[in-house]
This record gives sequence, C-alpha cells and structure tokens, in this order.
Amino acid sequence: MKAQKFTYKNSGVNIKNADKFIDFISNLTKKTKKSGDFKNIGGFGAISSIPKNLKNPHIVTSTDGVGTKLEIANEIKKFNTIGVDLVAMCVNDLIVQGAKPFLFLDYISIDKINFEKMKEIIKGIVKGCELSSCNLVGGETAEMPGTYSPGKFDLAGFSVGLVEKKNILINKIKKNDLILAIPSNGIHSNGFSLVRKVLKVKKIKINKNKYLKKELIKPTKIYVKEIIKLIDKNLINGCANITGGGIEDNIKRVIPKNLCANIDLDKVKTQKIFRWLQKSGVSNSEMLKTFNCGVGFCIIINKKNFNKVKLTFDKKYKPYVIGKISKNKKKVNLSGKINW
Repeated sequence: MKAQKFTYKNSGVNIKNADKFIDFISNLTKKTKKSGDFKNIGGFGAISSIPKNLKNPHIVTSTDGVGTKLEIANEIKKFNTIGVDLVAMCVNDLIVQGAKPFLFLDYISIDKINFEKMKEIIKGIVKGCELSSCNLVGGETAEMPGTYSPGKFDLAGFSVGLVEKKNILINKIKKNDLILAIPSNGIHSNGFSLVRKVLKVKKIKINKNKYLKKELIKPTKIYVKEIIKLIDKNLINGCANITGGGIEDNIKRVIPKNLCANIDLDKVKTQKIFRWLQKSGVSNSEMLKTFNCGVGFCIIINKKNFNKVKLTFDKKYKPYVIGKISKNKKKVNLSGKINW
C-alpha cells in the first residue's frame, strides 16, 4: 500500500493562491500609499511615520466587522461593496473622537481562496480607504478549510486615527447645543440578523425582489470628509455614529455627566427600507434599538453654527435638527414617535 503524502495543499490550503492575492493587493494599493519608502503589503508588519504637522498627536483605534450582511452578499453574489462597509464601520467610529483616519488593516478568513471573489472584496476595501483618506497598509488572509463551509467567509477591520489633543471631542458638549441628524444610506451594516429573519419567515428570495436586492447591499455611508471639515473649523462639540443600539444607545455614549440629549422622534426622517421592516412586523421599540432608522450619524453643535454646518453637506445628507441638550441626570430623553 502506497504511503499517504501529506501536504498543506491537499489539506485544503493553497499558499500559491495566497501569494498571488498578496501581489494583487500590493499593486492595487500603490496609489493610496502614505507610508513613503516603506513597503508594507506582504511584510510581517506595517511601518508608517506619524505626520510632522501634528504637535501633540494622540492615537485613536477602532476595530469592527460587517456582520451577517456578508450572507446577503453571498446570496446575491455581489462582493464589491462590503469592503466599503468594513472600512466605514471602523472609520466612522474614529471621527467621533475627532480623529482623522490614518491607517487601515483588514482580516479576511475564508474556506478556500476564490481569487475573483477576493479581488472584489479588496477593491471595496481600497475604495473605502480612498473615501476616508486612509491608507490600507496591510492585513491578513487566512484559508480555513473545515472552519467555514464552502463559500462562507468573514471580514474584520482595524483602523488607526490621529488627533491633536486640543481637538479631541470629549466634554465639549454644552447646555442648549443642538442635536443634528445626518441621514443614513439605508440600513448600513447593523441589524442584518433580524433582516434575514424577516426574509426567512416571509419566504422572500432577494434575487427575485429587485428593490431589496439593491437596497440590502448598499454600502455604509462614510462620513469622514464632512465631519473632519467641521472639526477643522471647530464647528462640532460632539458626535455619535449610529450603529447597533440605535439612536438612544449611541447618543448616550457621548453625553457628559449631568447633561441630557432630548430627542424628538417626530422629527426623524426615516426611509423606505425601514418602513418596510416596520410594516413587516418589527415593533417600534425593536426598530429603534436595532436600526439607525434613517439617522446614520449625529452631530452636536452650538446653534449659532447651524447654517455653516449645513453648507458642508450635499443635499442628500443635509443635517437637520432632532433635539437639544439640557441639564438633566438622565443622559437621553426620547419623545414623540417616528412617522413610518
């Protein structure tokens, strides 16, 4: 009997394919390099110098994933936008602290490298980095046969931002400040387990529903360029990225002690996809704690700066008033009801 020869390849891992993918990433990211003479892609670690124009730089870090929105991508076989989602979920958190995104790394784990699928994913990551003026400096790709079933994969991102100490958005919020809502681009990347449950119970096939097929894969809006412009002009006292937990739980995270965010839900401008979910059987309370409901990001400003702030945004993402800061030990007070 011939002895079995064990190789990494016949166990399900193809290193040549991984090397080929690394070469592809390296060529794709050359135009976004900020790291000077250092070659980062394919190395053991990414090296970057801190910009010399910062006098007292502080580092802000964030890590996140895309969640079960990946299952939507797999079902409709569209992979060129979830990379944008991955970057957005990280960099939108950085700007809440006042930081400018500087570096990004990704982690892709998959049952078996599918070169065409992986190319689409990484193109989205590069696009997300370009939209946030951030540099993709490295990452990791892992083939994990036996851990993931055929075609399944996961994404994780890690981002680094830099901020001058005096610009850190902590404890700047004051009584009588206005709370502005900036519209979302749809569901973004939170609540997809609930979305998929609705689809399953109602026996809806996304590929047969043109509206849902387009809507559910929309990439998360990246708010970096607009928010950084406002921070540079000292027009923001605080802000919140509205992700899992909805408006209340995310606003709560940035409100200082003895102040309260009074939010009038009657003023929230929701969108068709959220009306569809609510009418499909998701309760009002569940909608509010699971989805952004049309509010992708909130900024808190001095009311005298309102007109200047509005001018920074395109028509689709014009901020509007949904509340006001008052003195109160309760950090958030919701009133009214969203008009679905």
